[in-house]
Amino acid sequence: MSSIADVLAPEAKAHTAQGGSTNANGFTDYFDLDGLLTEEHILVRQSIRDFVKKEISPSIEKWAQQAHFPSEIVRKFGDVGAFGPTVPTEYGGGGMDYISYGLIMQEIERGDSGMRSTASVQGSLVMFPIYQYGSEEQRQKFLPKLASGEWLGCFGLTEPDHGSNPGGMTTNIKDAGDHYVLNGAKLWISNSPECQVAVVWAKNEQGRIKGVIVERGMEGFTTPEIHNKWSLRASITGELVFDNVKIPKENILPNIEGLRGPLSCLDSARFGIAWGAIGAAIDCYESALKYSLQREQFGKPIASFQLQQRKLAEMITEITKAQLMAWRLGVLKNEGKATSAQISMAKRNSVDMALHVAREARQIHGGMGITGEYPIMRHMMNLESVITYEGTHDIHLLITGADITGIQAFK
Repeated sequence: MSSIADVLAPEAKAHTAQGGSTNANGFTDYFDLDGLLTEEHILVRQSIRDFVKKEISPSIEKWAQQAHFPSEIVRKFGDVGAFGPTVPTEYGGGGMDYISYGLIMQEIERGDSGMRSTASVQGSLVMFPIYQYGSEEQRQKFLPKLASGEWLGCFGLTEPDHGSNPGGMTTNIKDAGDHYVLNGAKLWISNSPECQVAVVWAKNEQGRIKGVIVERGMEGFTTPEIHNKWSLRASITGELVFDNVKIPKENILPNIEGLRGPLSCLDSARFGIAWGAIGAAIDCYESALKYSLQREQFGKPIASFQLQQRKLAEMITEITKAQLMAWRLGVLKNEGKATSAQISMAKRNSVDMALHVAREARQIHGGMGITGEYPIMRHMMNLESVITYEGTHDIHLLITGADITGIQAFK
């Protein structure tokens, strides 16, 4: 299997973009966004697209129908370089910029949102805090195994009674001399039932939030799986339960305290979602366009009817707007200028757009749109989770409201 590093070899051929709705490699690109990307960006995107076509697309409908998480995909993600692409290479990461990271998330979510969740949790919510806030010993111990896919990680913030208000968490750690004792529970945790490592946020005796690295096998640590999901069915979701778990003091993230830690991780994840949801929208749009050109009614393709053309034209318009916003956000992120509010706006816009595109695409497909012959309903159901996790649709709107008015409406 080729990794991103293999594809970025000097002998790789240059990319030449073309005008119209797609570029030379067949990617939906109405405003020639490729003209704003580097050759490396194009090659990274192509590498992941090829990976998705080979390793995910042929089986994703079956996995979703069966509510099956393909555990083998974890190591394959590691092999292709999808875990921690912005983490320095010395720790096993890709050492790439944020636009490359966004394109990776976009292409994985073109395959499936659940698959992208697996990758973005590993990179943005597990590897990012360990790299950003961990000790050098923690980086050396955990990051290479997470980057390779040998270990799967998860992120514990949301609790049964505290979702949009993470500061109200009750999960806690208490100093027991030579170790800490962790108690509490987290809910709706992607990757948890099969994780080897969990980055968990808990309050200490002073009420300050600390990051804790919990490892599989610690006594009192369990990860029950959540069943009967209608969404993200190819992703594995569960709980994190801590019953007097002894945490070595060297497993506390030393360089962060307070809500700024978990919220910065969410910024990183939301950035990836802003790109990833565009991938789901593109897959729905391309399926609808192809179907409308092939499906005939009243003696001609349904693409010839005004209402279908309106749907398709509005889809590509909204996708293009989201692409340009995501690209600009990536530039700001690379320059260290992207704000949390800007990331929230992009995440909210992309997912809302993708859900609308999925629903319109379902209409174009007619009755066939509800079957597994096409990806529409799977994307639509997945996006119903994506619009809620890493900050709900409404909370992101209020984050923008607070940013422009200076008044927080959610407190």
